[in-house]
Amino acid sequence: MLENNLTLVTAESCTAGLISATLADVPGAGGLLDCAFVVYSVQAKRRCLDVPQSTLSAHNLTSEAVARDMALGAARKSPANVAVANTGVTDDTDDRIPSGTQCYAWVFKTGQADASPVVYTATRRFAGDRNSIRRASAEFA
Repeated sequence: MLENNLTLVTAESCTAGLISATLADVPGAGGLLDCAFVVYSVQAKRRCLDVPQSTLSAHNLTSEAVARDMALGAARKSPANVAVANTGVTDDTDDRIPSGTQCYAWVFKTGQADASPVVYTATRRFAGDRNSIRRASAEFA
């Protein structure tokens, strides 16, 4: 990232800052990490990242659509040219979504003022207890 003048912003829900903390463990991380949003609640996703209520109403919180809007919101609020976001469940709290399900989005700003950012999304499922799922999720991101 440093060789390509890339900087990063994170938008995290259930990892609660572990993505940015994992990156900060690497010497020189200060040169690539702009900031990190920890938006655990629905209200924080809306307030801090401008995740539209329509996305939240149409999709479950554990969805690629919500991760996408989180990453796009973080990208808009930061000068960083790369954003990563995750949202998911680590416990059996939702009958419709298996424990360990994690949704991600990565946003890459193209550098052209009139161009839309490039967005990638993915969903993965990790096994284990709450904290091992959070660690695996952060490392995957």
